[in-house]
Amino acid sequence: QVQLVESGGGLVQAGGSLRLSCAASGRTFPITSMGWFRQTPGKEREFVATINWSGATYYADSVRGRVTISRDNAKNTVYLQMSSLKPEDTAVYYCAASRRFFSGNYYRADMYDYWGQGTQVTVSS
Repeated sequence: QVQLVESGGGLVQAGGSLRLSCAASGRTFPITSMGWFRQTPGKEREFVATINWSGATYYADSVRGRVTISRDNAKNTVYLQMSSLKPEDTAVYYCAASRRFFSGNYYRADMYDYWGQGTQVTVSS
């Protein structure tokens, strides 16, 4: 099993920045892709960004240019650097990890096998 623990959420003003971290532990080999999703009450979990085994990154249109995902394989940790935050970025952010090899379906939540407990990000206007 793999455990994912997110950190770094909080309250920030619009235009501000936050960096989320997600540390994986347990049987982390072989984790292929690690990503971030977010969810607000009453809505489905929404893809934010992912980074795969080769370092390729993919972003949702809603965050592209404002968000950077990175990965430290030695630490089994993935980061999400967010800037120019908007009130509509307010959500619970979830870290996800997959043991599968995929390319075109990176935005689908069902492609990920493990999930963290989530961290709240609140952006005030």
